[in-house]
Amino acid sequence: MKRKPQSSAEAPQTLKGWKAIASYLGITAATAQRWAKEGMPVERQGRFTVANVDALRQWLGREAHMPAPAHVMTRDADVQEALKESISAGRKRKR
Repeated sequence: MKRKPQSSAEAPQTLKGWKAIASYLGITAATAQRWAKEGMPVERQGRFTVANVDALRQWLGREAHMPAPAHVMTRDADVQEALKESISAGRKRKR
C-alpha cells in the first residue's frame, strides 16, 4: 500500500514550539502560554512545547461549548467543508 506523500500545503498534525502553536491559532505566543495554563492541551518534548492539531481543535470546541471540534481557519483550510460540518452540528444540537 502506497502512502500519500504529505504536501507542503497540508498543515502539520503536530505543532512544535510556542510560535508555531500561536501562529496556527492566530494568537500571540503569550496568549498561547496563558491558554496552556488554563488547560489547552500541550506537552513538553525535550526543550520544546508541542501540541496536536486535533487535540487543539477538540479543546477549542469544548471551550466554546460547541457540539463538535472547532475549525481553525488556516490558509489551507477547506472553508466549505467547515461550514457544512458546523451547520450539521448546529442542526443536531437543536433536535
